[in-house]
Amino acid sequence: MTCCDLKCGLITGTVLGALIALLGVILIPVGNMFIENTETVLENGTLAFDTWTSVDTPMYRQFWLFDVQNPDEVLSQGAKPVLVQKGPYTYRTRFIPKTNITFNDNFTLSFVLPVGAIFEPSMSVGTEEDIFTSLNLAVAGVYSLLDHRLANLLIQRSNSTLFQSRTVKELLWGYKDPMLGSTLGVFYPYNDTIDGPYTVFTGKDDINKVATIERWADGSSFHPFLNKKETLFFFSSDICRSISAEYEGTVDLKGIDVYRYMLPPEALASPVENPDNQCYCTDPVITRNCTTAGLLDLTACRGTPVFLSLPHFLYGSNDLHQGVIGLNPNFDEHSIFLDVEPITGFTLRFAKRLQVNMLYGPSDSIVILNKIKDYTVFPILWVNETAVLDDETADMFKKELIARMDLLEGIQIGLIVGGLVLFASCLIGLIVVCTKRSNNKKNLHC
Repeated sequence: MTCCDLKCGLITGTVLGALIALLGVILIPVGNMFIENTETVLENGTLAFDTWTSVDTPMYRQFWLFDVQNPDEVLSQGAKPVLVQKGPYTYRTRFIPKTNITFNDNFTLSFVLPVGAIFEPSMSVGTEEDIFTSLNLAVAGVYSLLDHRLANLLIQRSNSTLFQSRTVKELLWGYKDPMLGSTLGVFYPYNDTIDGPYTVFTGKDDINKVATIERWADGSSFHPFLNKKETLFFFSSDICRSISAEYEGTVDLKGIDVYRYMLPPEALASPVENPDNQCYCTDPVITRNCTTAGLLDLTACRGTPVFLSLPHFLYGSNDLHQGVIGLNPNFDEHSIFLDVEPITGFTLRFAKRLQVNMLYGPSDSIVILNKIKDYTVFPILWVNETAVLDDETADMFKKELIARMDLLEGIQIGLIVGGLVLFASCLIGLIVVCTKRSNNKKNLHC
């Protein structure tokens, strides 16, 4: 091989190595575009659509109910309620697929969520017939909504009192109230109802909007290729609003790396600290001039005087904790989190924990409340709505997406490394050849 042939070969190898490395670099955005356009858009046949419509992953609601230990002392002496929680009482929910799925012309689709609950005895501490002494929902309701003289008339006429004994099933799903003559329950009506309708973006025109709200949102997935620094927003129909979640860390879920997002304390901060919560400050007396943290008044949203908080008033003001005895907030047990797969934006595990509260307080006109000394936000129960992908779905997810991504990444790295090695080797060889040739010329000249 002549010197010219060697030099030409090295130049060719240098250029070829650079092109191979460049191809590996180009494959990175191309691969991302492939995943975005073929797997994460909500349309028939994509992994996103199959996961989004699937009911194979069970979703559960676990309830812990509070039992009043001293109802007589509360009424006769104005004592603080002493509470003991018991649970979980577990129900399987969202076992019915989304229905009326309709693709619209503006890159959105509409659907409704049929709602139902099936009791799971093996996952519960007792039966649906367990009896609890709890706040009388009707009395608390008329206390907040009616003139107190009229409320007292209704209470006395029905011989009602501040507390009542009800079964788990009655408290959750409904019972015939003797004072109002209608059905009441913390979650009544629930079974055989629907949640929605929802309209969400498919992501076909803009992948960053996939599964997000156009009119009424779904918090089950987010846009793909998540950034750890960004704040996620998801909608909860329980509180009629979107709330934020912030990146906490990366955890392993059945062999899949997921980003854990937590509800930050400021999401339930007082309106003084977080102006976004101003609409939940409806009573300056109860909220102490809007300085109470950890409590959302849902009266306007739900049409009933219900206050929502995290379980055991986690992140709540001291006045909430001081109103009752027996609460022990625990971050690990009572916080809200989402585990989101960052490539697809799918939520693969979550725990939504909320506490339902109602209010009672002093009244000169309502006889049974004459001894009550202060306003009390009373915890009725708290719920942990949770779901995690099963082993079969995890294996499918890893096979259909993660394995492809790993293969694509391997090819990208192989091309980049191989190309750079070829480029560097040939470039070094070229430099050596050129240096030797230059030295030879100098020697001949001498």
